[in-house]
Amino acid sequence: MALFSQTSQQGFQALLWKCHMFWPVLRCRQLFAASFSIPTREKINCFSFMTSSSAAVPVDPKEADVLPTKKKSEVDCREGKEWDEETKEIPEGKFHFSSSLGAAKSWSTSRVQSRHRFSNVQPPEKPLQAEEWNKLREDFQLPGIFEEVMLNSMIRCNSPVDVAKSLLTHLAKRNGDIAYNVLVKYLTLCVHQGQVSEIRDVYDIMKGRFKILESGAYNLLIKGLSNSDQWRMALTLLEEVKKIMIPSRTCYESCIKAASCHQEMKLAFELYNEMLAKGVVPTLDVLQSFFYFSRGMKDAELQKELFGILLYLRENQIYPHKTFMRSIKLWFESIPGETWKGRLTKIKDSGQCPVCNHQLEDSNLTEEEYSNLSERITRDVIHGTDTFRKTSPKEFEAFQAFVESRLPFDIVIDGLNVSHIKPRKMQCENLFDAVNCLAKENARLLVLGRKHMLTNSSNWKREIMKEMQNKAEFFFAENISEDDAFLLYATLRSGKHCKFVTRDFLRDHKACLSDSLTRHLFRKWQRGHQIVFFPSAEGRSINFLPALRYDCVVQTTGDTWHIPYKDVFEEKYSYQVPRNWLCIQQK
Repeated sequence: MALFSQTSQQGFQALLWKCHMFWPVLRCRQLFAASFSIPTREKINCFSFMTSSSAAVPVDPKEADVLPTKKKSEVDCREGKEWDEETKEIPEGKFHFSSSLGAAKSWSTSRVQSRHRFSNVQPPEKPLQAEEWNKLREDFQLPGIFEEVMLNSMIRCNSPVDVAKSLLTHLAKRNGDIAYNVLVKYLTLCVHQGQVSEIRDVYDIMKGRFKILESGAYNLLIKGLSNSDQWRMALTLLEEVKKIMIPSRTCYESCIKAASCHQEMKLAFELYNEMLAKGVVPTLDVLQSFFYFSRGMKDAELQKELFGILLYLRENQIYPHKTFMRSIKLWFESIPGETWKGRLTKIKDSGQCPVCNHQLEDSNLTEEEYSNLSERITRDVIHGTDTFRKTSPKEFEAFQAFVESRLPFDIVIDGLNVSHIKPRKMQCENLFDAVNCLAKENARLLVLGRKHMLTNSSNWKREIMKEMQNKAEFFFAENISEDDAFLLYATLRSGKHCKFVTRDFLRDHKACLSDSLTRHLFRKWQRGHQIVFFPSAEGRSINFLPALRYDCVVQTTGDTWHIPYKDVFEEKYSYQVPRNWLCIQQK
């Protein structure tokens, strides 16, 4: 198949060789980061690419190991498209640039800003001849970035590949080369459209020109090939990536989905366990795919691996969204020779499942667990982090003395956090509403405030503050102080019964704990002690959901599974735990 409409593939590659497309190393180092997007039906994923002195290094034409041209075909994997529609991908991590690339990065920033000015440029609807491209370029305000802007618009508008081909052919004939980032943009368009033959052609060309490709190009190549009948070539590329870097999540998950789609579940789980071992965090998308493609299979090892994913959700307090939950339910019910049945439910306040009558795990820690957790948080979180960068030891000692003289409290409130719950109301009114609601049952309240709350202002009225202080104890820290440490200390010192109110997820503090067991205990303690609050539908009051008596994580007894799930996909962790559950039991 021709890479360009005017030439055969062999003719195009010959044109590249003839045009001296092998750049000197210095020029490679000056290549800038090119940002572009792959549109989908729901969203646009942005990728960044960078060529450095150690990536995309030109090779001698005589040494180039170009793959032989073969006849290629493509296959449409419906399941793969469904994943993109049902869940969102979590963005990849940021790329890190060396100081030697500072100038290139600065130049890149200005070019990116220039490109944004032309985001509405419309590409032609059909391939153009050289003179037509020249005319468009001459009429463009910034001819130096014309090709870049035009390819971006082709990606955005999902233009026919033949249109992009005609532009690249024109570039090769006019300039004697095609820039690396331009090839990657063309590759982006091909991947989005599933043009497997073109993806192979671009790979052949890039490997002929460069010994090593950068991670962005590998992401695209593996993603494009994995969703085709050439998917095993994606595995080959993955092995190539492993020799030079830790493969990205996109690389791993593309290969995992391809193997799963072709019923090679053992291979899929080998890749999954490998990515976990390398510290690459999987998305819910790929975890769901394991259950989706394992339906109807009878395999003890496969079942063990899938149970392992459910335990992974438990260990990391991950709540599947409704689509993921359905895949789990259908897999259980499809296991040959077994009689699993799943039903959706809401757990009673007592912790009993109304479907199977099973009592869920208690959210309370044992005395020994609580004592150990309290000691570790005091050592690793309160005294072992950067608490005293914003809080003086003298102030925290004063707070400790304040707490010790007034123990115990029933509820500790992050006053500043709660005060922002309804932005259209005065902050002191928000806090006043919360204190009034929580003090109804004669609970002993401690409100952690800031000293600026004592200054009469538009948000903090002195008379309201005085009224609140009649219903709760207040400690006013310095305005720059780190109040999370105060919150944790007061809650833990008050005993196992004490709850706390904040919308923070406290992820940073969990990360400070040195071992997985303590982190697990911290999350369990948090789930059972953090009171959730949100504005009412009409926005006039604050609603509170009491902390749960049962633990809101995936649970199993062997013949039952209870899985909490959320109605919608959430990319970020949330301090709110779901109230919806899937109960699966074996009849």
